[in-house]
Amino acid sequence: MARVALVTGGQRGIGAAISEGLQAAGRKVVASYAGNDAAAAAFTDRTGIPCVKFDVSDFDATQAAVKAIEEAHGPIEILVNNAGITRDGMMRKLTRQMWDEVIDTNLGSCYNLCKAVWDGMAARKFGRIVNIGSVNGQAGQLGQVNYAAAKSGIHGFTKALAQEGARNQITVNAIAPGYVDTEMVRAVPADVLEKIIARIPRGRLGTAEDIARGVVFLTADEADFVTGSTLSINGGQHMY
Repeated sequence: MARVALVTGGQRGIGAAISEGLQAAGRKVVASYAGNDAAAAAFTDRTGIPCVKFDVSDFDATQAAVKAIEEAHGPIEILVNNAGITRDGMMRKLTRQMWDEVIDTNLGSCYNLCKAVWDGMAARKFGRIVNIGSVNGQAGQLGQVNYAAAKSGIHGFTKALAQEGARNQITVNAIAPGYVDTEMVRAVPADVLEKIIARIPRGRLGTAEDIARGVVFLTADEADFVTGSTLSINGGQHMY
C-alpha cells in the first residue's frame, strides 16, 4: 500500500507543489489547510488530494485531526511541516500577538504534528519528517524577528528530534528555501524584489517545484541515511 503523507499548508504555494510532488512519487497525500474553503475544494477537484481543515497551532485540534486522518486514510508515515505565516514588523511595532501567532503557527505546529505521529512511527519502525525552515531563519531578515526566530528554531528542533528518531528508523530533516516565486513573494514591491534577486547567484527566484523535489528526495524510503540535515535550496543566496 502507498505510504500516507500529510502536508500541512499543503494546498497552495510551496505546499501545493510538495503535495503534488509526493503524489507523483506514489504517496497517498492528505493536505491540511487553515481557512480558505473554496481554494481547498478547488485544489482537491484538480488533484484528487483530500484537504482537512484544522489549526496547526492548536494542540488539541491537531491531535484530533491526525487521529481522524489516520482512521480515514491509514497511518501517517510521512509528515511535512510546511504551514507558516508572517506578521512582519520592526521591533518597535512588533506586538506580543504578532510574535505569538508566528511562533505558535510556524514552530509550535512542528511540535504539535510530530507529537501526534511520533509514537505510531516509532512502533512501525519507519517515519519521514521534513520541516520547512527558511533562509531567513539561517541569515536573519530585517523586520522579521518573529519569523526568523521561528524558522531558526525549526532547524534546531530538527537536529534534536533526529537524534531521538534514529533508533526507530525515523528520519527528521529540514529544508531551508530561499526566495520562491509564490504569490506572497510577488507581492513584494518591484524595486525591493529586484534587489533580492540581485543577491541570488543563480539570478532568479526559486520555484515551488524546486522545494518539492527536495521533499520527495528526503522522504524516499531509500533516504534512510539522511537525518538531522538542513537542505538549503536558495540559489546560492546563503551558504553555510
